[in-house]
Amino acid sequence: MNYLIMCIGNRYGGDDGIGPYIADQLKNEENDDFGVLDCGTVPENFTSVVKKRSPKNLIIIDAVEMNLIPGEIKIVPKEKIGVMHISTHGIPISVLMDYLKQYVKNIFFVGIQPKIMSGKMSEEIKKSGDSLVKIVKERNIEKVKLLD
Repeated sequence: MNYLIMCIGNRYGGDDGIGPYIADQLKNEENDDFGVLDCGTVPENFTSVVKKRSPKNLIIIDAVEMNLIPGEIKIVPKEKIGVMHISTHGIPISVLMDYLKQYVKNIFFVGIQPKIMSGKMSEEIKKSGDSLVKIVKERNIEKVKLLD
């Protein structure tokens, strides 16, 4: 498998639901070369699936507070993860990435700047999610800029 997408977030937590929203949009794309996981708020529960599928590229998608304009999409370097508040799940993404790097050649952590973390998902974030879906479908993750 070339691409496995791990979508993280709380479907009922405002913009934190962007991960599950993206998973829903990508489900029809699944084939032998491309897989999608809706991990909810427990991505650590899906490590065995990642190991089994052994993708070349793992793309982890989540709402991330990056002090940017709501809806901005960035690849978050692992060294910046520890200093940010990441979504609503228990295990730090950096720990998850460290564990999975022995099974995956390339890991990309893609963050979308949230606007609201309760209630309904904001339109800005939904539009950004749709843009990211298009980028992922085109297998063009390099289009996403690195957070500096």
